[in-house]
Amino acid sequence: MPLLENTKNKNYMKEIKLIKNRSDIGAGTRGSDLGIDAIEIAAINQDDDYFNLYSFEDVQTENETIYNKVKNSFAKRIESVLNVCTRLSNSVEKNLKEEKYPIVLSGDHSSALGTISGIKAAYPNKTLGVVWIDAHADIHSPYTSPSGNIHGMPLAAALSSDNLKYKVNEVSQETSVLWDKMKNIGVEGKKVEFEHVVYFGVRDTEEPENGVIADEKIKNYTVEEVRFRGFKVCLDEAVNRLNDCDILYISFDVDSMDCDMISNGTGTPVPKGFDINEVKEIIHTFIETGKTKCFEVVEVNPTLDHKGNRMAEAAFDVLKSATESINKVELR
Repeated sequence: MPLLENTKNKNYMKEIKLIKNRSDIGAGTRGSDLGIDAIEIAAINQDDDYFNLYSFEDVQTENETIYNKVKNSFAKRIESVLNVCTRLSNSVEKNLKEEKYPIVLSGDHSSALGTISGIKAAYPNKTLGVVWIDAHADIHSPYTSPSGNIHGMPLAAALSSDNLKYKVNEVSQETSVLWDKMKNIGVEGKKVEFEHVVYFGVRDTEEPENGVIADEKIKNYTVEEVRFRGFKVCLDEAVNRLNDCDILYISFDVDSMDCDMISNGTGTPVPKGFDINEVKEIIHTFIETGKTKCFEVVEVNPTLDHKGNRMAEAAFDVLKSATESINKVELR
């Protein structure tokens, strides 16, 4: 894949690298493994050569394990998710050490653990901040998850949190061992502190998640709050909250957007979310700090899209806008 000169400019001295992770085994519904292809089709249909501008690499998946009998019911297919996240972590770490800017395109959101782990492995002595744009908190553990789907657990693993205070599940020894391995991908122990996580748009949570969010005082900028108080006020405040962080990672789950307004083309659609321009503004604000090292897009599921390829089209719109911001900003 050719790498054209316009992937750099005089201010931006790093190459963008697209990392494609077509894994969907962390989700409860199949189909997000097709999300990357759907985004590429959206670009082709717009006669946009975005995917010819940047070099890419594919992460080896284990999607075939979806057919295996579930042994770890409170962390389904955890061994394969562990393997995929480890591979993704290695890819992100390698590209960062080569002074490239990884844009990760993933299937389900369990991938975020691999991405965060790779960032921390590349910058073990830097303080990492996480901007989580999502309808869901994704801070369950096997001890609290009502579904056992690991796309609801990546932040808990990155935070090295079992959340035993709100335990509802009795977890097998095998699951416990594999979960501990999940928490230690890339570097041992937690990758990010609770106070360095900021949510945008979270509105579909369970009681154990609500408990740890309240206990640890994780800030969630709801759609209603941001619109009522104003985007500039809330975004300035959020940037200030992460002021102590040396580097930032932005995770964009397409279900943060309003499914009624845009599409149901995602595994767990939730109404009353952001519109496309609001998501762009959030992402642009944090990229503009110069601290971001990685941007990720997840959970496009074209098999569920009742409007053709609309969710992938919206995701490509956001992806292209974010990439333009990355190319314009001098990163620290």
